[in-house]
Amino acid sequence: MCTMKVEDYRKLSESEIQTEVVKLSGWKVINGKLNRSLDFDNFVNAFGFMTKVALEAEKMNHHPEWMNVYNRIEINLITHDLDGISTFDVKLAGLINNLYEQ
Repeated sequence: MCTMKVEDYRKLSESEIQTEVVKLSGWKVINGKLNRSLDFDNFVNAFGFMTKVALEAEKMNHHPEWMNVYNRIEINLITHDLDGISTFDVKLAGLINNLYEQ
């Protein structure tokens, strides 16, 4: 469940992004977006994981850009209305990591 408030929603500076990305295991910045690739045993597990993330993303009203091919998911996070990486992208990346580790 998302605990961030609307007032926490803001674009991060480049230095803030660099500070946050080192805290996010597996994430890096590519083309101005937080990026992570995840591998699963099979398509069903990958799709099930996407469903879990979708439910959390919907609670935040903050949705990832992603692509699934068989057992692999490529995720990009950016806040389009702020034209950059935001506090919500960092929060969603953390939620994704927590779900992936379960």
